[in-house]
Amino acid sequence: MKLLTATYVSQGYRDNDFAGCVEGELVHIGEVCARDKENPDGDCGCGRSFAGLNSYLATTTAMVREIPGFTDDDYVLALRSSLEQQGCDASFAEHEAALLRILVRDWPVGAIVERRLDEIVVRQVVQP
Repeated sequence: MKLLTATYVSQGYRDNDFAGCVEGELVHIGEVCARDKENPDGDCGCGRSFAGLNSYLATTTAMVREIPGFTDDDYVLALRSSLEQQGCDASFAEHEAALLRILVRDWPVGAIVERRLDEIVVRQVVQP
């Protein structure tokens, strides 16, 4: 299964890149705060980052990786568990997992993506 994961690859491409997640950690697209909702380069950084499911930290770069043996049910469980552990509403975990699978389905393994508010674009493609 292709999934979106944290990566340090291409960190520094933008002056305001940052990476707090663990390399290879599953990530999702978190909410954007009121302060940054109009500006992906805002002080908070939430408008340009992905949120780590395990570390609960953020990164501005994510890589599409193939995770052998990982199932749709595993993905939903990982999202649900992360959200619950953070005290967030996990009732939409199945929907979010489906949206993330759709997001990455046409990108090749090794695609490095960045977030600019609601737009997720490929920054570069590397050999994983």
